Amino acid sequence: MDRDSQPSAESRTASVVELAQKLIRRPSRAGVDDYGPVLGVLEDWLTAHRLPHRRLRDDAGSVVGLLVELAGGRPGPWWTLDACVDTAPYGDESAWSFPPDSGDIVDGWLLGRGSADSKLAAALFCHIAADLAPHAETLCGGLAVLLDVDEHTGGFGGARVYLADPHTTRPAGVMIGYPGMDEVVVGGRGLWRATISVHAPAGHSGSRKSVVGAISRAAHLVRLLDEAQLPGTETDSGFPLPPKLSVTAFHSGQGFSVTPDRADLNVDVRTTPGFDTQDAETLVRAAVARLDAELPAPVPTEITPVASWPPFRLTENEQPAAVLLNAAAEAGLTVRAKIAGPSNIGNLLAGEGIPATAGFGVPYQGLHGTDERACLAELPTVYAVYRQAVLNLLDG
Repeated sequence: MDRDSQPSAESRTASVVELAQKLIRRPSRAGVDDYGPVLGVLEDWLTAHRLPHRRLRDDAGSVVGLLVELAGGRPGPWWTLDACVDTAPYGDESAWSFPPDSGDIVDGWLLGRGSADSKLAAALFCHIAADLAPHAETLCGGLAVLLDVDEHTGGFGGARVYLADPHTTRPAGVMIGYPGMDEVVVGGRGLWRATISVHAPAGHSGSRKSVVGAISRAAHLVRLLDEAQLPGTETDSGFPLPPKLSVTAFHSGQGFSVTPDRADLNVDVRTTPGFDTQDAETLVRAAVARLDAELPAPVPTEITPVASWPPFRLTENEQPAAVLLNAAAEAGLTVRAKIAGPSNIGNLLAGEGIPATAGFGVPYQGLHGTDERACLAELPTVYAVYRQAVLNLLDG
């Protein structure tokens, strides 16, 4: 393949930004907006550039993503570029200094929700596929570009349908287009999440009878969970982060005069190779058992697990981490491999046995917050790094 047979960096950057602007101007807040308009922008662009693509639908028939599939002319593994086109909510729009769906460029920054996470990456990955398509017969294996929605809900509907699709070639690895030029995320803590329902007899707040209500029992459980002993950083395994337990929601009661008979908690435990999901569940169940022993109630406390992802970690020599880090180094960048504290779609892929990187993109501000924006000055370099990484993978 003639690797120099491509548009100029200036014209390509302009085209990537133009597509990203159109995507930002189609609000696609997870669980709020209809995804049809933003996916329609992508479908129109892919069709105009004659890129083979198809819709991904969930069990209810809803479109949860688009999949571009570029088959090489020689045998080899497939690799995937992934960028979500749904976004976080806007939050307090009055706090923004520009409209959240702006899409304008000011002082070299692309403005609006999704500019950083991850509509600019989606536009970039589409252009890489279009760049390579005329030379597909020279490539080994194939390249898929997953443009998914239902990520910011935490459901990862698009990614799940992609992985379950019997017509899709299972990827040997995935590069996820989150922003930030200083790091490539090659691992992350896993998670175990559960809801806990705490019960107690209901009563009147003015009654002479003293009752330990559900709120009091739940507050005691929160203290027990906060005091639970978790192991520290695993210096022996080299995993750089310790496990962490957080109570993230507490719901109970209405009004003033009634002590409620139920309180519901959300518990989020971030796991590591040395403290896995079974350890997390054991710890929480021990705290619940202690609550029921110390403050008995007619109905036992109920634990309902709702999600479980494994931790993951790639070494810097494993693909696709190695090829991305090497391409960045060849471009003169100093990029470090990082194990992330928050979980991401890489954990979902790790549960399927698929190695993934997350991150490496343009500098950004306001991710998931007010005045989200992405710096365009480094876009040509980011494009060149991803293009080279993909080419190296598809060279077999």
